[in-house]
Amino acid sequence: MTTLQIVVLAIVQGLTEFLPISSSGHLVLVPYLIAWTDQGLAFDVAVHFGSLIAVVVFFRDDILGLLRGGTQLLGGDMKSPQAYMALAIGLGTIPAAAAGLLFASWIEANLRDPSVIVYTLAGYGVLMALADRFAPRDKGIAEVRIRDAVIIGVAQALALVPGTSRSGVTITAGRLLGFERQDAARFSFLLSAPVILLATIYKGAELILGDAQVPWGQLALGVVVSAVVAYLSIEFFLRFVTSIGLGAFAFYRLLLAGVFLYVLALIHCTLTGRE
Repeated sequence: MTTLQIVVLAIVQGLTEFLPISSSGHLVLVPYLIAWTDQGLAFDVAVHFGSLIAVVVFFRDDILGLLRGGTQLLGGDMKSPQAYMALAIGLGTIPAAAAGLLFASWIEANLRDPSVIVYTLAGYGVLMALADRFAPRDKGIAEVRIRDAVIIGVAQALALVPGTSRSGVTITAGRLLGFERQDAARFSFLLSAPVILLATIYKGAELILGDAQVPWGQLALGVVVSAVVAYLSIEFFLRFVTSIGLGAFAFYRLLLAGVFLYVLALIHCTLTGRE
């Protein structure tokens, strides 16, 4: 990969990882439109690590609270709010972690397809808009219960399918459960941290144990760019969603689905013309 490719794709990953518009959809579309080759495993590890750094730094106080809560849980104390939240995050992580171990390879081989991305972009875009428009907004993040965390965790598992968006589907689930926009977003981002960590470790192990030569300098650049951009996108989103809502992101998802349809139509016309 060239330096330009690394910077552009790291920016795309950083922008779209925590916005509800599908990072996987963009990482499929952008290289195709510019005629770039697949970015490969090493780049995936780098940008995911950058995203992890961003969410940990941005929510450092919450993360420290969860760590204290985890320590309290290990000591048998489940009464404190921090311990309860740590338990909720832990249980909410299980569905996505299990689905990743069982189905990630199959999904990567069979569902990383533009036609699938069209359906997921549009379908979840419509659901997001409806949830934001009609669901009640009477619960805060302190009112998260184990049932809520597991339901949102199951929704997070669906994000393995390209075009879904981890933040989009979990925030939508939070809104359907009655959480305020910003609280649904904050819980979504906190719930994403363990999953991103596990994915980084899993893919990092594949990279280290593999035979491919690792371009450490390029990876470092990808980590830095994606971390900075992801941090800024989290800050922007939390401000934007409180005042404006999710409608603009739902509209963008539908627009992007239209772009994918247009690209697919061009491919079909090109292939038909060659026959």
